[in-house]
Amino acid sequence: MRRLGRGWKPHQGRQPSTLLRNDPQYAVGDVDVRGWLGRVEVERAAKEQIGKLSQMSSVIRYPIAVMPDLHFGNGTTVGTVIPISQAVIPSAVGVDIGCGMLAVETTLTEKDLPGQLAELRLNIEAAVPHGRTHNGRDTVDAGCWRNSIPDDVAQVWKAELEPRFKKLCVMRPDIERSNHINHLGTLGTGNHFIEVCLDERGHVWVMLHSGSRGVGSRIGGIFIELAKQEMRNLISTLPDQDLAYLKEGTKGFDEYVFAVGWAQDYARLNRELMAKKVIEALRTTPSIPPFSIVGSAVNCHHNYVEQCVLSGKDTVWLTRKGATSAKLGELAVIPGSMGAKSYIVRGKGNAESYCSCSHGAGRKYSRGEAVRRFTLEDHERSTMGVECRKDADVLDETPLAYKDIDLVMEAQEDLVEIVHTLKQVVCVKG
Repeated sequence: MRRLGRGWKPHQGRQPSTLLRNDPQYAVGDVDVRGWLGRVEVERAAKEQIGKLSQMSSVIRYPIAVMPDLHFGNGTTVGTVIPISQAVIPSAVGVDIGCGMLAVETTLTEKDLPGQLAELRLNIEAAVPHGRTHNGRDTVDAGCWRNSIPDDVAQVWKAELEPRFKKLCVMRPDIERSNHINHLGTLGTGNHFIEVCLDERGHVWVMLHSGSRGVGSRIGGIFIELAKQEMRNLISTLPDQDLAYLKEGTKGFDEYVFAVGWAQDYARLNRELMAKKVIEALRTTPSIPPFSIVGSAVNCHHNYVEQCVLSGKDTVWLTRKGATSAKLGELAVIPGSMGAKSYIVRGKGNAESYCSCSHGAGRKYSRGEAVRRFTLEDHERSTMGVECRKDADVLDETPLAYKDIDLVMEAQEDLVEIVHTLKQVVCVKG
């Protein structure tokens, strides 16, 4: 778990955020809410969730920050940055602990790619397990390593993750009954993806989105329920039972901090292992010439918690659920939908947002509503020019289900500056 320390420098000349207490659409409680929403629409359910969160003055003593990709989520809204005092709210991190982005530039250019990209997509799909079958159970799950664990995955597990995982399972034995090593280096389902992209110069990038997979989900679920149990009779005093928290100094709190830190490391390593597999798939695709990697990969979480100091004195637990760190000079990745643009950005260190920015475009419609509202023909039109699946099983991820990434970027001009604009040519969905 990283500690931010006292070195935050607010970006000079930035635009002020919107104080949602002054917006009649938000029933803001005792805690102020700062928003970077611009012209982005926010659904009523998300506004109601923010209103409930702002009533948590017992553990939230600094303003809440909301990002332009704000939308309804389980427990708390996605696109929310919350400074929590002497406690942590597990649902403010969620169950996809450590979910985030990785992007790496190659020396390839557009002219180095074959005219037909189907073979490259199939090579990537063969290299990285993805999707889910039979509700994700063990060896029958298409999204895990089913026959044997690759040597590089086994080595990372043994050296980086297994010792702390054993301690974690002593604390909470139920965590052992999860997909852990057999999900390491795999993509998952839903909005997780692998893409090959071109930037504004025609340079080729590999970009991917994933988190801590089955074991992270198990950890998140266990501690969300534990928080509810530990609050017992006090839970009725909360605006929503999913806002139950674990207090500093308790066994449950210490266990959660240990568990969530481990899951965040798992997620980071998971992305690194996948990126290696995707690079190998590119190298073994006929007609793609030899290439190398430019610089270091950008690898950033957007569902996580870290400890930091505010006002030079108050230590808080800062949760980012669907939000990305954007400290001064820090690089991050903000993806659009599978038919839109994505961005490599540099943080401006805006202290009002706790040095944060959006994690993507954000959903405009729920998965169920997207399937009801849009057709396969709509999906095909919106993904024209992208080598990707265009069948009914990915209709809930159609670009039409997401907010306009241009409006999202416009709303956070005082949080980040754009370094590169990426457009995908290949997209692999779980």
